[in-house]
Amino acid sequence: MKRTDPAPATAAGGAPAPTLDADGVRPGLKPLPRERDDLAIRVRGLTKRFGALVAVNDVDLDVPRRNVYGFLGPNGSGKSTTIRMLCGLLTPSAGEIDVLALRIPEQAEQLRTRIGYMTQKFSLFEDLTVRENLEFLAAVQDIPRARARKRIDDLVEQYHFHDRQKQLAGTMSGGQKQRLALAGAVIHEPELLFLDEPTSAVDPESRRDFWEKLFELADAGTTLLVSTHYMDEAERCHRIAILDRGVLVADGTPDTLTGELAGRTLVVDAAQPRKAKAVLLGIAGVVSVAQIGNVLRVLLADNGDAAARVDAALRAAGTEAGVSASQANLEDVFVSATRAQPAREEAA
Repeated sequence: MKRTDPAPATAAGGAPAPTLDADGVRPGLKPLPRERDDLAIRVRGLTKRFGALVAVNDVDLDVPRRNVYGFLGPNGSGKSTTIRMLCGLLTPSAGEIDVLALRIPEQAEQLRTRIGYMTQKFSLFEDLTVRENLEFLAAVQDIPRARARKRIDDLVEQYHFHDRQKQLAGTMSGGQKQRLALAGAVIHEPELLFLDEPTSAVDPESRRDFWEKLFELADAGTTLLVSTHYMDEAERCHRIAILDRGVLVADGTPDTLTGELAGRTLVVDAAQPRKAKAVLLGIAGVVSVAQIGNVLRVLLADNGDAAARVDAALRAAGTEAGVSASQANLEDVFVSATRAQPAREEAA
């Protein structure tokens, strides 16, 4: 269970906390410019170093209010580190963070009651009942008893726990545990909710139901930042960002990002897909080849004459195959963005 006690008067790493003015901002710091009032999160130049390791490198983010904002990236890409800095749990090495018009980490304590956080691993008490867990979380958030009782009743109904209030949390299924964790994360009605890979251990039907709850929260005014590995979940988001080795490599709406790959995706229908794949991987300009049944999905580096070269190379190898254009999807965006990172580093 994650402790939510007020933070001691030390900065991350044990250093003494800086002296703050009446607004909770370190003296001499200029207020972070607010170019748009419809942003829940605005980040500029965010960097985090752990010794020689740069975990997050000069990241800029704009997260609109009332949106579901997807956060994607391979393991170790810096997603969780970034989220911890946005919550004020980790002090950045450089950069500026503005969350709900508060300067972070200087005003992290003021932010605490306005945000919710849901971890990947179930973090509630398995030896307490559904209702007891919610009552405990309401007490942690200092919600008055009468208001807490009504809020818990509403959540029990909204998240379909009316017949499970006395059930021990540890005896529930993975999907039920995630619903309970979400109910607990929003018990204080936060303006901003962080979810760190919340559906990694649940079945597809439970994931779909969980996402319906997220959109209900967004419709009610909550901003959600969700890290995920699932491309079908990313497609549901209003906007997505992709991190790779600490660098922001893509940011935009799913339609915008897939549109940028127009003309760069092909489908190859081959009688011998493994042989065709070996041929395709040897063609200049082919970024990746993924087999789906007997069909190969090909991602190209550009939209020039690569399609003609693919067809010609297959014919020259004596491989019978049909080559046709295909609409890009977010998996193509992810592969294109993350595999282009070494080239960007060499160019720099």
